[in-house]
Amino acid sequence: MRVLVAEDEPMMAEMISRGLTRHGFVVDVVHDGDAALFSMEVGDYDVLLLDRDLPGTHGDEVAARLAGAAVRTRILMLTAASAMQDLVEGLNLGADDYLTKPFEYPELIARVKALCRRSAPVRPPVLHRSGIELDTVRHTAARDGRPLALTPKEFAVLRILLTAEGVPVSTEQLLAQAWDEHTDPFTTAVQVTMSKLRAKLGEPQLIATVHGIGYRL
Repeated sequence: MRVLVAEDEPMMAEMISRGLTRHGFVVDVVHDGDAALFSMEVGDYDVLLLDRDLPGTHGDEVAARLAGAAVRTRILMLTAASAMQDLVEGLNLGADDYLTKPFEYPELIARVKALCRRSAPVRPPVLHRSGIELDTVRHTAARDGRPLALTPKEFAVLRILLTAEGVPVSTEQLLAQAWDEHTDPFTTAVQVTMSKLRAKLGEPQLIATVHGIGYRL
């Protein structure tokens, strides 16, 4: 799941980014409203964590523009204002949820996960294919009943391959969906992750390399 954090306080943005990454999210960070709008134009995000008082284009205007464009991205607005009127205004502008600062971090994670479920295409919570069972809610995986200890990146790659339903997935697609925008396009991260994932899945091999295209499960 991809999250864009639009927060003008660098330390707060870094704290949120690190925490979300530890929970398996792919996170990009911007620090003003103009950059948030640009990132939303060029990227595909499940959730936007939007600080209301952004410099440049104000957070209210960002929310209103995205609501007018009918994007699928869900907006979680962050603000220091806690009055009911502020909450109502934020929701009326187009935000899907509202969280006041300071907040408890587990609550932030829970709200982001809930919004991700609402933004994602409707899919069964447990994916099955070729003996693999991937539970996207409990974040567990197994092959033929044998539990698999997967890293967040390995889990993300396997989920992408499963949801592709046999259609080859390119390295570029995997980078775009499972890594952040700052990843070097010439990195071998996909190949390394794929090698480790294949080893954990065991024999017989389930992930095929489609030469010139990518990978298929």
